[in-house]
Amino acid sequence: MQVKETYLKGCFVLDPKVFEDDRGYFFESFNENQFTELTGNKAHFVQDNQSYSTKGVIRAIHYQIGHHAQAKLVRVIKGRVLDVAVDLREGSPTFGEHFAIELSEENKKQLFIPRGFGHGFSVLSETAEFFYKCDNFYNKESEGGIIYNDPTLQIDWKVSVNHINVSKKDLELPTLQNAKL
Repeated sequence: MQVKETYLKGCFVLDPKVFEDDRGYFFESFNENQFTELTGNKAHFVQDNQSYSTKGVIRAIHYQIGHHAQAKLVRVIKGRVLDVAVDLREGSPTFGEHFAIELSEENKKQLFIPRGFGHGFSVLSETAEFFYKCDNFYNKESEGGIIYNDPTLQIDWKVSVNHINVSKKDLELPTLQNAKL
């Protein structure tokens, strides 16, 4: 596995070694020992989540605060998404900056998003199955979010304005300036 830290400290792109032949492929999607050695993070994942979405869906920037903050290891099982991590760590030199990467069933890349970050994605293919591990359990009272079209973040979701599909809940999220962090 190759691991490369993004310009957002603690946020890593993981590129697994894939073994392919005429029967198909195999790769190790997670190995705790190797992950810790290559990233310096000792994440212990306790919850797996999976979602299915259609083209143009934008899942806005979501996060958990306080004791319920979550680190995530995200990947795409089917389709293609633009995955976005936003540094929300107060005092961080990259606070309010984001990193975006295309994750797909073809490239099999994963993104590790540390605690203190927000996360969202947009679907670029007709459909997408998205899978992620969390190192803390979800807690409704600790959830936070930022609206997808926040003028400060200026995220290009790579979705045509005519095809954007955002949930009612995500459309009601605050801007970064008004978000609870």
